[in-house]
Amino acid sequence: MREEISAQIWSHCQVMADLDRELTPAIESAVTLLAAAFADGKKLLVMGNGGSAADAQHFAAEIVGRFKLERRALPAIALTTDSSILTAVGNDYGFDSIFSRQVEAHAAAGDVVVGISTSGNSPNVQAALAAAAALGCRTVALLGRDGGSIKELAELPLVVPSFDTPRIQEGHIAIIHIVCDLLEKTLFSPAA
Repeated sequence: MREEISAQIWSHCQVMADLDRELTPAIESAVTLLAAAFADGKKLLVMGNGGSAADAQHFAAEIVGRFKLERRALPAIALTTDSSILTAVGNDYGFDSIFSRQVEAHAAAGDVVVGISTSGNSPNVQAALAAAAALGCRTVALLGRDGGSIKELAELPLVVPSFDTPRIQEGHIAIIHIVCDLLEKTLFSPAA
């Protein structure tokens, strides 16, 4: 068992090293994009399925609450949290529409819409990002594997270089934490 534990920790470290090597410029772009949007009074909408839904909620919570700095709240909505909307839209329009209907309801031009999909192929995330682009929103995607069909749709795709779902999810949460930290430093540190 200890060998397996060590192997999984090593695998995690390898993905983090790959993130550093391959995604640092894209993560910086995501911070810049979000900082500009928040400075302009825009909001963040974020979504995903399963573990990615939990990551979406985590991301929104760090933005509305705080990450490390005491600061004013920023506007963020996790589109994964309202069971009545999710089940009503799922029942009336189909599961592929559960996020796009909320984007149509809540998003405005200049808002940032983030889709999280470990496979890069979640139809409901893809539909929501397409709806967001049609409304003039900025679109970011946290993806895995080869980026899937969403990679070509998102304005800023961040593809964690792994085919192992747990490692992809660990990469996504690392990116979310880095973005939250740098957003606060950019928007609220005394030098900002």
